[in-house]
Amino acid sequence: MRGLGAAVAVLAMALSNATAAEQDAARPTHPYVGMWVSDDGRVRHELLPNGRYDEARGRRESAYRGRYEVIGNHIEYWDDTGFTADGDFVDADTLHHGGMVLRRRVQPSRAPSPP
Repeated sequence: MRGLGAAVAVLAMALSNATAAEQDAARPTHPYVGMWVSDDGRVRHELLPNGRYDEARGRRESAYRGRYEVIGNHIEYWDDTGFTADGDFVDADTLHHGGMVLRRRVQPSRAPSPP
């Protein structure tokens, strides 16, 4: 029985390592991951590092979700409900998407609280 337990442990470790490697390989290698927001704040579009996006509209959080792919400065979207969309990054902080202009929202740094 001891041999079987060791074999299962080795197999589990191999599967775990393969999964981590696959996840690393699937991560986008572009600089656009993060939050993109319309000037009026109504549309909040988050590009996640795992190749997924989550878009809020007004008070409706996660109004649209799906996967995306960036090639150069162009982005393609495949929504979970089946529709597709695209956009272009015109500079490092501006995304034109679906007739909207979204700007990168820089997250404030979280400095430690003074003692």
